[in-house]
Amino acid sequence: MINLKPEIIQLPKITDSRGNLTFIEGGNHIPFDIKRVYWIYDVPGGETRGGHAFKEQDEFVIAISGSFDVVVDDGENVERFHLNRSYMGLHVPPGKWRYMDNFSTNSIALVLASTPYAEDDYIRDYELFKQYTPAKTTIIAAQSTEKLAFNAQLSTVDDCCVVTLDINHRDKGNITVIENNVIIPFATERVYYLYDVPGGEERGGHAHKDLNQLIIAAGGSFDVELNDGKNTKTITLNRPYNGLLIKPGIWREIKNFSSGSTCLVLASHKYDENDYLREYKDYLKFKK
Repeated sequence: MINLKPEIIQLPKITDSRGNLTFIEGGNHIPFDIKRVYWIYDVPGGETRGGHAFKEQDEFVIAISGSFDVVVDDGENVERFHLNRSYMGLHVPPGKWRYMDNFSTNSIALVLASTPYAEDDYIRDYELFKQYTPAKTTIIAAQSTEKLAFNAQLSTVDDCCVVTLDINHRDKGNITVIENNVIIPFATERVYYLYDVPGGEERGGHAHKDLNQLIIAAGGSFDVELNDGKNTKTITLNRPYNGLLIKPGIWREIKNFSSGSTCLVLASHKYDENDYLREYKDYLKFKK
């Protein structure tokens, strides 16, 4: 049985002088599989977002940049949680009314959800919410870990592309949403992000044998240098609604971070050290 109370969860934080990294795996660091990921940005100061409950959906909310409050109401008690650390998140179980307020300038709210979008799962009227009896347990659905059929030894930089993601424009801030196997050809099993990156720094310098990734500049900008062993290509990311889809078998480095930028990555598999190629000479042998 999952804790039916809202709970702050501390996430892994890997500190580095070139910028810090935090990662989240569905069913590991949070008590559900990830079926949908969205982020809220460009929120004007003083605005309030949300004001609804879910019948079935769990949420995990993180301030990956800036700060804001999440107010959770179970119909009897109201709790306010202040989120201002990229390595701390709030688990909101189903059956809770919640909204966000007190957004700081340039804040970014990252939300991981346990279900795809379903309008029937929303309770948008507070009086109806108070009459709703939430379920006592939450069932964690198994998520397929089947690997995509793709020959990483033959992949080239031309197999990687920039994907324009949907934007839900609102006066109270914009939202970009990604559901598993919609727009991107994989299910998200791991999310990680780089933050506190000094301007001009470089990160990365590795390749994967099986992992698919979508890289987004959730805040600020940076360049992604792609290398397939023969050809190179550099992509500049500077919009939170553009993502770079990187296929397996591509060596990549992230460079030219602007000050205060946030690099968000959606990955198709949980962490597996055996999937990494960390030395360029080993990468070239793999490609040959």
